[in-house]
Amino acid sequence: MKALASILSCLLLSSAAFAADPALVEKARAEKKAAFYANITAVEPILESFKAATGVVAEYTRLSTSKFVSTVLTEHQAGKLSADVLQAPLPILELLQEKGVLADYRPAALAAYPEWTRRDGRIFTFGIEAVALIYNRELVKASDVPRRYEDLADPKWKDKIVMADPSSHATTISWLVALKEKVFAEEASWRRFLQGLAANRPMFVASFGPTPAPVESGEKWIGISMPKYIVTKAPAPLDWARVEQPLFGTPRAMALAAAAPRPHAARLFAEYWLSREAMMILAERVGEYVLHPGIFPPIAGMEKARVEAIRELPDEEIRRWGAEFKKIFAAP
Repeated sequence: MKALASILSCLLLSSAAFAADPALVEKARAEKKAAFYANITAVEPILESFKAATGVVAEYTRLSTSKFVSTVLTEHQAGKLSADVLQAPLPILELLQEKGVLADYRPAALAAYPEWTRRDGRIFTFGIEAVALIYNRELVKASDVPRRYEDLADPKWKDKIVMADPSSHATTISWLVALKEKVFAEEASWRRFLQGLAANRPMFVASFGPTPAPVESGEKWIGISMPKYIVTKAPAPLDWARVEQPLFGTPRAMALAAAAPRPHAARLFAEYWLSREAMMILAERVGEYVLHPGIFPPIAGMEKARVEAIRELPDEEIRRWGAEFKKIFAAP
């Protein structure tokens, strides 16, 4: 079955072969590479495919969300920003736009995407960093799998949950606020949920990246995490809870640097990244939830999930909620 799936995937990718303006390809090849700063992980397959399709190297530098703005701004203000293309959660790119870091460019490939993904000619949104409840299917019985977010407050999950620190992790903070605004009918019930979740003494980690490991090992049974790890951690015994409510997440976006050292390679990389071919790779091999129509990660049931972008919280609101969550989740 795996061999058949691989063959079918190759055929699909062939049918969606990337086509670019020959003049742009020639100029990009003369620049030799496109430097890519990003907070997204496990994207090596798409970078390898870009090189194979265009002959241009994509040089990837991973920046954590917490250090993205400071790193890019420091380099930009010194006139030494080496990145041609920037990828980060939407709020981060909007902040960089305010600082004059981003170029005015609208990739032709955006025409295939929903209208809301096109933002004023500089920022383009290609996916949603969906947050889900992942669990160890060898430890959690089918009858116990959460059906609602509220189920996380059930005392049976005490000492069995892992999550990114809600006092400092911006996406987790935004996700909890999204539950308040979109799931719970009243703030009092949301606060009872938070108190119940805190009473279950979840283990805190710095970001989503470390959340699947303790679930995979059985140290914890449930993680407030991302469903993509079901793909990237395979064959780990991971599954996701098909909750009744929507999945919420931060829009994943991309932009070109205004002073890109290699502007043609930057444009070619952006066009490729947004292509159907690249989005199929990102979904199928990296497990990302992408916004190119009709493409879903190979995660059972994900094509039926309701996935919604969460509200963009300003820094001041992130700090305020982070401080409040620190008090709520403080150890007794």
